[in-house]
Amino acid sequence: MTDLSAFAITAKWPAQFPDWLQLYSLPTPNGVKVSIMLEEIGLPYEAHRVSFETQDQMSPEFLSLNPNNKIPAILDPHGPGDQPLALFESGAILIYLADKSGQLLAQESAARYETIQWLMFQMGGIGPMFGQLGFFNKFAGREYEDKRPRDRYVAESVRLLGVLENRLQDRDWIMGERYTIADIAIFPWVRNLIGFYEAGDLVGINHFPNVLRVLERFVARPAVIRGLEVPR
Repeated sequence: MTDLSAFAITAKWPAQFPDWLQLYSLPTPNGVKVSIMLEEIGLPYEAHRVSFETQDQMSPEFLSLNPNNKIPAILDPHGPGDQPLALFESGAILIYLADKSGQLLAQESAARYETIQWLMFQMGGIGPMFGQLGFFNKFAGREYEDKRPRDRYVAESVRLLGVLENRLQDRDWIMGERYTIADIAIFPWVRNLIGFYEAGDLVGINHFPNVLRVLERFVARPAVIRGLEVPR
């Protein structure tokens, strides 16, 4: 049995199955990227809930794994060289799990890097912009009389949806017929934008039929259905 006691995070979240990959997360758009990926590739894992209500993400134990105090993070007891590997940043984790499993990311150079570019499109664009729009539309931003910040993020979110809409024209997924980590990264954020953030009307989501079509296919996948509920 693998000994993970050298990792301080296991003091707060003990591993019941230390030979399994350990996931520290919440069912947010970034969090479910990794749980969906794990469900898709079938890798055994143990999920630990990092509660924002009790500021778990600011605890010394969590910061020992991710000094940036963001979920998700993982601890893989069987990393490269069969040595434990701690990893944070959801995009990096998706690439790592794809390489570890040999699934959902092409090995040939052109398709591999094209997939990664769309992953970066989510990391650098969709995630930050949709998140800011959510803040100004649903949370404390509603108190601001000046609507220019909200409108700025609305305009940029609409632009990004337009990029995505054009990409999905006559395509089943971001990369065509092949379902990849790019889809796993992007569509939880689209789902959150029009669901939890209640911004569908604000961005005119019905003007993006290709986005809605692929989102419907995405949320119907059994692994996605399971992954969206992790950690329970």
